[in-house]
Amino acid sequence: MNLLKALATISSLTLVSRILAFIRDVLIARIFGAGAATDAFFVAFRLPNLLRRLFAEGAFSQAFVPIFGEYKNRRGHDETKLLVDHVVSLLAIILFVVTLIGIVAAPLLVYLTAPGFVQDSDKFNLTVTLLRITSPYIFFISLVAVAAGILNTYNKFWVPAFAPILLNLCFIGGALWLAPYCNPPILALAWAVFVAGFVQLAFQVPFLKRIGMLPTFRLSLKDAGVWRVIRQMGPAVFGVSISQISLIINTIIATLLVSGSVSWLYYADRLMEFPSGLLGAALGTILLPSLSKLHADSNPAEYSRLLDWGLRLTFMLTLPAALALGMIAVPLLATFFQHGAFSAHDVLMTRNALVGYSVGLIGMLAVKVLAPAFYARQDIRTPVKIGIITLLATQVMNLLFVFWLQHAGLALAIGLGSCLNSAILFYLLRKRSIYQPEPGWGKFLAKIGVALLALGLVLWFGMGSEQYWLTTEGWARIGHLTWLVLAGIAAYFAVLWMLGFRLKDFAKRGAH
Repeated sequence: MNLLKALATISSLTLVSRILAFIRDVLIARIFGAGAATDAFFVAFRLPNLLRRLFAEGAFSQAFVPIFGEYKNRRGHDETKLLVDHVVSLLAIILFVVTLIGIVAAPLLVYLTAPGFVQDSDKFNLTVTLLRITSPYIFFISLVAVAAGILNTYNKFWVPAFAPILLNLCFIGGALWLAPYCNPPILALAWAVFVAGFVQLAFQVPFLKRIGMLPTFRLSLKDAGVWRVIRQMGPAVFGVSISQISLIINTIIATLLVSGSVSWLYYADRLMEFPSGLLGAALGTILLPSLSKLHADSNPAEYSRLLDWGLRLTFMLTLPAALALGMIAVPLLATFFQHGAFSAHDVLMTRNALVGYSVGLIGMLAVKVLAPAFYARQDIRTPVKIGIITLLATQVMNLLFVFWLQHAGLALAIGLGSCLNSAILFYLLRKRSIYQPEPGWGKFLAKIGVALLALGLVLWFGMGSEQYWLTTEGWARIGHLTWLVLAGIAAYFAVLWMLGFRLKDFAKRGAH
């Protein structure tokens, strides 16, 4: 299996999903703006969406894939299928109960996660209603994550990567066609979430059946493999999802700030998810099965080289993304979101949050490479300890920054917390001799630095004033942003090419 080709496949599908997500967010911004109704929806969607991020992009895969891969490689099809049946049956029961709790206890959950809404009864009640509609998404998307882990282990990477496209199509359909029939219109987005969960799960069923891994209900509490997965999952949820837990805490704090703060953070986070999904989630997805196989085969040298490959790709592609998001935040936000009810003030406030997030982008994506290095070895305790340190440090930074920078301080704290998380992970991997950097890192980073300088100059002189972007409308703004982005990409990669970078140098074979 060519890992670079697999990465390109996942990233291409993720790009399609992100483009649809931008269309979705542009429609939401245009139709609903950034106010009480959108604040209510984003808070209501935050809890089930957190489960999506924890399961689909991290914790379940980290806990389940190494054990599932072990069964697949060593125990044969029948025992592997039995493990799948037992895990899915128990998980489905737990998820059903969690979904019911989400529906019944919605007022309490809103009170705990958005205490600032209590003073506005209409806003509070709307959030409760929206949460009750979106709660079943927890059930569906968690089972989608199980399917994704199975399919990824069988190298069917494109199927789970395609599923988020269906979510965005449901959102777009809800905003365009269902909203006029709902009262209030924001309810359409909640129903879109509900439908999207079911559709994503149904899409993956034929592919599970094709590889003989479609689960059937067989509950057994005596299966040792099931309990191994459960024991791994609890710490894994915390260990690889520190930034998401911080986002929940930030949402609580943001509800206590001026109206619109939750929405500004949301739209900034949406732009951050673009590079995070294109590279971070894709790298984590393809690395974990190969790392697990190399660990099972006792091949530490290739294990280290695979990590080095992932880190080099991360630095080469993440640093320019972080620089661009920070420098052209206003052009991006104005072009995508400054329509209808989304004002120039909203653009500037969202810009402040986006700059804060961009500071920590390299840390956020490095975690996607470094954390699997521990989970592939079924080492749960180390990431958990690091997670606790990171979470505490992030909250201290929240307290320091929020009074100075308001909502942007919350974004900056998450970014710096991610950098701390990745730095400690890296230090321990080196200390334990799990990862030994390949020769040439100094020259590699120096060349990246030269290319970043070229990129920065192109963006700086090509962007113009922020006021221009806030007052220009229509195709003129779209055209300017298009050539600015293309010129920046061309400058960065042209300099890398002149300095000797070649695509073939990053080709990598994965473990079978």
